[in-house]
Amino acid sequence: MAVKEFPAGTQLIQSEQNLTALHVVAKGSVCASYPGGTFYLKKGDVIGVCEIFFGSHFITYETEEPTGIASYPCTAAQLSALMQKSVDLANMIVSSLFRQFREIYDQYELMRFDCENIYHFLMDRYEEYKSICVKHGITPRALPDMEDLAPLTLEEDLESWLDGYYEHLTAMVTGKSSKFHAPDFLAGVILKADQDIHHIISICRDFYDYKADIASFLMNENHLDFFDLYASLLYRIGANDQDSTTVSAKISTMMIQMEDLPSIDKEMYQQRVAEYRTKLEHLGEGAGEDSPAAAADDVPDVEDSMNKILTYAEVDSDTAAAFREAVKKFDQMTDKNASDDAARKLRMSITKQFYVIYEKAFLKSMKDPSSVPKVVKMFFNFGYVDEHLAGHENAAHLYRIVDKLPTDPKRKVYTAYEWFTAIYKGQKEPSRNEFDADFPTFLREQKMSGNITAADEARMQNDLTEKVLFEIRNMFTTVNKITFGRVLSFCPVFSEHNVLKELDDTLVSADKVEEAFRKIRDIDFSAYYREVIYTNPDIGIGKESVGVEVLPDIILMPNVGSRGIAWQEIEGRKRTTPARMMVSIFQMEDLTNILVRLTGDFRWEMCKRVQGARWNDISEASLTSEYFDYIQFYRKNHELSADAKDKIKLGMKKAKNSYKEMFIRDYEAWILYEGAGSPRLNKVSRNIIFTYCPFSKEIRTRLMANPLYKETMARYDIKQSQKIHHYDNVFQKLKNTGVEVPPELQKQREYLLM
Repeated sequence: MAVKEFPAGTQLIQSEQNLTALHVVAKGSVCASYPGGTFYLKKGDVIGVCEIFFGSHFITYETEEPTGIASYPCTAAQLSALMQKSVDLANMIVSSLFRQFREIYDQYELMRFDCENIYHFLMDRYEEYKSICVKHGITPRALPDMEDLAPLTLEEDLESWLDGYYEHLTAMVTGKSSKFHAPDFLAGVILKADQDIHHIISICRDFYDYKADIASFLMNENHLDFFDLYASLLYRIGANDQDSTTVSAKISTMMIQMEDLPSIDKEMYQQRVAEYRTKLEHLGEGAGEDSPAAAADDVPDVEDSMNKILTYAEVDSDTAAAFREAVKKFDQMTDKNASDDAARKLRMSITKQFYVIYEKAFLKSMKDPSSVPKVVKMFFNFGYVDEHLAGHENAAHLYRIVDKLPTDPKRKVYTAYEWFTAIYKGQKEPSRNEFDADFPTFLREQKMSGNITAADEARMQNDLTEKVLFEIRNMFTTVNKITFGRVLSFCPVFSEHNVLKELDDTLVSADKVEEAFRKIRDIDFSAYYREVIYTNPDIGIGKESVGVEVLPDIILMPNVGSRGIAWQEIEGRKRTTPARMMVSIFQMEDLTNILVRLTGDFRWEMCKRVQGARWNDISEASLTSEYFDYIQFYRKNHELSADAKDKIKLGMKKAKNSYKEMFIRDYEAWILYEGAGSPRLNKVSRNIIFTYCPFSKEIRTRLMANPLYKETMARYDIKQSQKIHHYDNVFQKLKNTGVEVPPELQKQREYLLM
């Protein structure tokens, strides 16, 4: 067989590529890689022997140096015949198989150890961090998703006997006894071993993804990580404190860990470390820059804030006393995120009283909105109740910005207070509750349950006070907790320990929201278009489907949080009403990424709304029905490689077997990566999402040369051309009769060209 020469750095085979031959390394070396593992093939090793059973590759191969390759056309069905032709080649194939098995199995054991080690490393670092904070009278901070941090668990691990089994099998098959050299037997050994190797690599992928997820706690782009916790602690206690050496050593240990983690972006890591070292150099003696000595000038009006808020709200003396006592205890807690019963009950008590006070204060403010004190506005918009709990510097900052918040209801961005005011004035209807019941439905249910009379129902239907109370008691109490991000440690009052970044940097504004939606719509231009029917019999237009863009209302919850939620896709039953999405007013995570996720959620729910009961019926093509069918039957889908099926299985595990959550994850990859020309999805998922969430014309033009998109884009262009041709005919008929083209149809044609 002729040997073909390849220079160093040549990608010989890409994962998911069809397998049609085995390739013997005649000289040089080849790097074999898969998620979580790398090994090297030398002279005499065989590329593809670990994968031939599946008919496609799940390992990527690239030359490390100038390499010679001899190829032998072969499939699983032809393997026995190939082994029959040459005893030497058969021995080479089997020997290489066992050597590759040993490399992959050893990496499996190493990765298992690494996963256990990094989990315990993080938990130990967090306990040490809290201990140093307590020692210095500093309230420890908790990171988003800390509640979800858990040891690795596998649905299906390897059998304990597998290692010993292959050790003895290797000795038997590679030994001198001819009874183990029969071609059919050797082919059977290889094909069975391939299945075990694939299983091991699928577990290694679990390990890799777990390490990547958990590594983000060490360092991430949002600065919500252990590196920032320790660096901020060091800045605060000062370089000359007796514990500064300990904290510096912990940071150095983390840096060593991160240098060996491929999932952490190297450029980001170097930038963060450089920032840390620069700041450390400028750290003066004594108190750190975040210490009370560096606090902003006091604002007299924030003194005694809680009493001013309680007095304004006119709550009864028992409620006021209980709230003061509970907040005082909470302020004195060393670990405000503690999970013991006493801490949990205290947070629940504060939460219950907080909403009672909020209701009373809000209703009073509606009587005379112009005379609401600033500290009460801070309470409405930020959950602020006490200057000590918030930290004097934060309290002063909130006081300065509360009268000039960068929201704008005209641009569909509301503070919580502006939203409740809009409902109280009859400008907006209340949101559905957590059981998906709107206000009229809720009243009917209350009447049927005997909680109110028919007369009460009729009276309350148009009672604006009842409407706003329904909103506060249902949507607000639920969504405020969700957007905060850490539901188990949620407390609605503004507390300094939740502030993980500069408040100015995290304050959500109408400009930031518009910019985030612009980025999304530059990629997925049809995201917020709804299809409606246009008719105009007077000029001969029967029924034409036209798209109408309706951007969502964004409501900012009064908390320092890290999540968002798409609460409802329309108001009532009218499809041209805006969706409602909520995020925190101080958003710790990247706002654009959150709104990408909420857009994916909206796309799914809007499709379900349009399709009704047939949302998952594949006989009626739609985004949800096709995606549901794809996930439900992925194991039988011949278009998917074994590697792609493994990724879907793992993805569904992460999505907790939710089809909607799985779609949202794919949609995020579609917007954040595929739109930038970095493929992340498999062929089937990519085709479905492109069909219903097509890229804008600019991106389609840029990706047209990419074979991954070419076929799907060609089909899309044909369909769009047919629709445009239809409108051209309609326009020509109107012009022939002297009728001006309606702007609705003109806009639809322009939309089809996007």
